[in-house]
Amino acid sequence: MNKLKPISLFFIFGLFMQMNYAQIGGKSAYEFLNLPSSPRLTALGGHLIGVMDEDISLTLSNPASLNAKMHNRLAFTHNFHFADIQNGYVGYGRHINKWNLNTHAGVQYINYGDFNYADYLGNKQDQFSVRETAFILGASKKIAERFSAGANLKTIFSNPESYSSFGVAADFGINYQNDSSQFTVSLVIKNIGYEFTTYNGTRFGMPFDVQIGISKKLKYLPFRFSVIAHQLHRANARYDDPTKQSDTDIFGEPINKSSFSLAVDNVFRHLIFNGEFLLGKNQNLRLRAGYNHLRRKELSITNFRSFAGFSLGVGIKINAFKLDYGVGYHHLAGATNHIGISTDLGSFFSKT
Repeated sequence: MNKLKPISLFFIFGLFMQMNYAQIGGKSAYEFLNLPSSPRLTALGGHLIGVMDEDISLTLSNPASLNAKMHNRLAFTHNFHFADIQNGYVGYGRHINKWNLNTHAGVQYINYGDFNYADYLGNKQDQFSVRETAFILGASKKIAERFSAGANLKTIFSNPESYSSFGVAADFGINYQNDSSQFTVSLVIKNIGYEFTTYNGTRFGMPFDVQIGISKKLKYLPFRFSVIAHQLHRANARYDDPTKQSDTDIFGEPINKSSFSLAVDNVFRHLIFNGEFLLGKNQNLRLRAGYNHLRRKELSITNFRSFAGFSLGVGIKINAFKLDYGVGYHHLAGATNHIGISTDLGSFFSKT
């Protein structure tokens, strides 16, 4: 356990520094870093930090999930949002036997589409585009019998129109995994970093997040569930909308929620629930579902029912390829559709 002391101190130091300088939610730069990197994550509510299998895209959620099963794995994913906004991820994993080190490299990107220039009279002129890209290098290592630790380093480039910004961020994660009970506990500190160049001289900070999660695969049922607590650096995840009209009773008096109901709502805004059915001898078919309470409360419309906050997906293995699809319901306007394909390059070439 002595090996864990430097890592624990590093986590505490990073958390302390970020909590002193972080911006409030919605005002940070590079928000695309928090988007799901794969259809699997989209289907599971946006985050999955406690699973260690062959899925290379999980390394963006938790670098400690990087493991030897991801050796020679290559993944391509692409997510279709509203209004022609699209984001995606390309990643490759490699295990280095000499140092018993797991590594990966990837690119995370988003394209917000094309926009029209217009003068003060509204006359359209030319077009411009808005893109952001992050180049990621990561590594993980087993530091004890049941503990793994990992880190990601990201260089980030943002180019809205003629403006530009450059920054560097890092993720740190640690997993405790009990193979006999198939139970995992994870801690992740995401996006500790700095903007070296800004759009207009103002630094907005990073989309910082602290997450703790548990994952458990049932013994007698091909099902794994996870609970992820996120935004733990903010005690209050509720947003008080000054324009929201309060509900009233038949006498016109405002109906105020109790302090207890507000507290319960705030707790659940920090939680994501998800599960996967792992079907077939080699888990060739996977059915997924997730629920993100924060997303539902922020994107639901009063007096209109919707699937906001819910997500679904499926994964299937065909020969050497794994195909995945995830749909995330955000708003009455529609959902995001995420597709991906991954493979083991070792199945095509001689292993090295």
